[in-house]
Amino acid sequence: MYKILIIEDDTKIADHLKNYITKYGYDVAIVSEFDHVMDDFHQYRPSLVLLDINLPSFDGYYWCRQIRKESICPVIFISARIGEMDQVMALENGGDDFIMKPFHPEIVMAKIRSQLRRAYGEYAIQAEERVLELEGLRLFPERMELSFAENTITLTKKEADILESLLERYPRVAGREDLLEKLWDDLSYVDENTLNVNITRVRKKLELFGIQGAIETVRGVGYRMHVTWSKDEQK
Repeated sequence: MYKILIIEDDTKIADHLKNYITKYGYDVAIVSEFDHVMDDFHQYRPSLVLLDINLPSFDGYYWCRQIRKESICPVIFISARIGEMDQVMALENGGDDFIMKPFHPEIVMAKIRSQLRRAYGEYAIQAEERVLELEGLRLFPERMELSFAENTITLTKKEADILESLLERYPRVAGREDLLEKLWDDLSYVDENTLNVNITRVRKKLELFGIQGAIETVRGVGYRMHVTWSKDEQK
């Protein structure tokens, strides 16, 4: 049974969500101590998180970053904030989707089902862990880790998704639209600069290995991996 963790300080909204989602056969828990959100997360080990932005002590962006340090479970933000930048911030801090208040509960259920299918359904990881390798550069998508020359660094979910697409397409070009669709379900509030920012972050991660110029910009089309390092190169 999938487990849904609700992190929402409005008890009426939290209870409403719990009662509605439970009717569809999900196990649902509500966080009550907002100074210790991660304690509940560790104890409950949810399949998916519904997360408000405006919370006591620390906001939802902060808690999403904490979750992303150790889990790739889907996180759906639910907030009364309607500005485009709030929605972009939610995605940039590790969120997978965004729902604006007031919301229809069927929309919430549709988003939950979509994210669960992506994470655990027909597109879920296989029992044997996947590894994508190119000239000694090894990506572990499910772990969100990148290794090279006996060194390993941790990636954000978006960084791992970008590298996964680039390595799978190598030596072909990964189109901008394809990358955007892989990274975000709803493109209506994602501008061109959002992808550029994430590509820059991936490049900086590669530079930690001493790898320069590995992601080539193909103007007007997208991006392509370009091998600029030696398999036996040491950092």
